[in-house]
Amino acid sequence: MSTLTETAPSFVEMAHRIVWAIGATVDTHGRPTTRVLHPIWEWDGADLAGWILTSPQSPKATHLAANPSLSLTYWTANQDTCTADCATTWDDSDELRRNGWARFAGGPPPVAYDPSIIPGWDSPDSPGFGVLRLAPRTLRVMPGTVMLEGRVEQLLRWQSPRS
Repeated sequence: MSTLTETAPSFVEMAHRIVWAIGATVDTHGRPTTRVLHPIWEWDGADLAGWILTSPQSPKATHLAANPSLSLTYWTANQDTCTADCATTWDDSDELRRNGWARFAGGPPPVAYDPSIIPGWDSPDSPGFGVLRLAPRTLRVMPGTVMLEGRVEQLLRWQSPRS
């Protein structure tokens, strides 16, 4: 098992390079449901946090109200993969919604984007706009070379002691 300090920078680099993740929740009938998501991650040297801009009125929000867990997997054609299993909370104060909007509008390329491109999101005050905060419980980072060459000893895995 790797430390967070070893794993988080590699995770953020790979996730931001790939950009798009498959996110899985559990619906209200206990069935897994997936969708494509576009998170931003921040590593400050001690803590890793992620954010997704999404509607608090979406089916995903209903799933997270019942089970506030989200699993994200990134994959690219060279077989690089990384996964984050996360606890979720909504950043729903006016200040946190503005911070979330600014985080994506001014974020690092290629993960930055202007949230106003989403229909119905004219500003952070738009009713359909929400900021979902991600707190990883586990991380896994596997460059394609590790998988293809069978060098599993170079796989990075981290699990929160709070998991």
